Amino acid sequence: MSAERPTLPPVRLHTEAELARDALAAPLLARAVRLARWAGPDTRVGAGGELVDAQLPSAAEHLGLVADEDGAAEASEAWRLAVDTGLVEFEDPETDAEAAPDEDDAEGTVTAGENLALLTGGSPQDVLAIWLDGLEAAHADATAPVFDDFADLVREDGSVDFDALDWDPETEAEFLDGVLGNLYLLTVGEGAGDEPVPLPALAASMIVPDDMGEPTDDILEQVSDAMMRLDDQFRVLEPIGIVEYHPVDEALLAEEGEEAVPPADDDDVTRYGMVKLTPLGLYGIRARMLDAGVDAPAIGDLADKGADVLLGGIAYYPEAAARSEIELWLARHGADGAAGELLDAARGEDPQAPLRRLHCQQALALVGAEAEPAVRSVLGDPELGGLARVWLAERGAADVPAPSEAMIFWLAIDTIAAQLEADGDLDELQGLVEGLSGQHSGFFDEAWRVDHPATADVLEAMGRLHSDKKQAKAARKAAFKARSRSGSGA
Repeated sequence: MSAERPTLPPVRLHTEAELARDALAAPLLARAVRLARWAGPDTRVGAGGELVDAQLPSAAEHLGLVADEDGAAEASEAWRLAVDTGLVEFEDPETDAEAAPDEDDAEGTVTAGENLALLTGGSPQDVLAIWLDGLEAAHADATAPVFDDFADLVREDGSVDFDALDWDPETEAEFLDGVLGNLYLLTVGEGAGDEPVPLPALAASMIVPDDMGEPTDDILEQVSDAMMRLDDQFRVLEPIGIVEYHPVDEALLAEEGEEAVPPADDDDVTRYGMVKLTPLGLYGIRARMLDAGVDAPAIGDLADKGADVLLGGIAYYPEAAARSEIELWLARHGADGAAGELLDAARGEDPQAPLRRLHCQQALALVGAEAEPAVRSVLGDPELGGLARVWLAERGAADVPAPSEAMIFWLAIDTIAAQLEADGDLDELQGLVEGLSGQHSGFFDEAWRVDHPATADVLEAMGRLHSDKKQAKAARKAAFKARSRSGSGA
């Protein structure tokens, strides 16, 4: 069972078939495929597999682009992706003196790569694996340095002075990954909408300290620089299909020059750039985060696991996500035997056990009437008997035995412990605390005797949360007694 909170909320992904269709429709990959099919024995490439300059105009025309400098650049970009994703393979140019006296003029040839056939004849997983290779290539392009004047970087011996660029590839990659991570969180977070995110807000999320009030001029200038940097990067990433991007208004750039970007109001915010992740982008960024060791769950991850893994895994999920995961789990496991497995998994005295019992009760509600025999079988269980009675009563079942006073108090402590562990809404938690303590006169005189691992912690929290000062004091005194009783200190 998971004892740790996931780093990110669970994401609801499209099916692999839908994502594969999106991948094939991504403009850059679609162009790469067209060029891979266009290439033949006469296609000439340089030492790095790049199309030689003489071939770029015809490549651009094949893609329906104007055979000018811009068209050649776009064709070259698509060809590089075809090479990077294995859609084409190239043989290194021969460099022996007889075949190529001038090594700089040596040219190689290309053949269709194995991955080209997989895009049409392979599985959705095959298509997505190739697309992910393309995403890696696009990410590398987006973080590559910009050469204003490449000639200035060439040393006398012909080598390139990369230090003069003041460019750190790891820093650049970390910055972009941080931005994409923030965009991912904004997209999958509870209550997140489907609206695009303003580019200044995204840049500020990487620059402005959380505890800063009014940003300084220096911070605003950094945000402006970061925004321009992201504008370039999202223009590179959009063709691979991970984002929908509305770029920064060119006229605005001319107006603002080098000045910091001023605050934008609702009327002109789109002029500063707007971006949102596509369903394919959610899939791709999550895949990158998983490769980096980030805990980025997806709804459906637990469908084929045991009930213990299910209840532990959804412990900290938002309510709607937990329900979806339970529904998928039940669809995979069937109602037969599911209730008994869920109840077995709900037992325990560890800190997450109350939360497992809470989700078990929610899962049993989805099982329906088929759960009743298993639920009745635990009516005498000290940990599950209260849960069972509540479930049966909610369904209007007959012959439900009344709980003992000890069971009522135990269930009250367990219920509050679950909410405390889940970090639920404070107002709702306060209402729960006051409601449970108000149902029984002298609640705190009895509650400290409850044999539950969380009794002292729950009573202490009730003392903090209760709005009635007298009741709050009684709760704190009860917590002290509970700790003294358990021998864990006074």
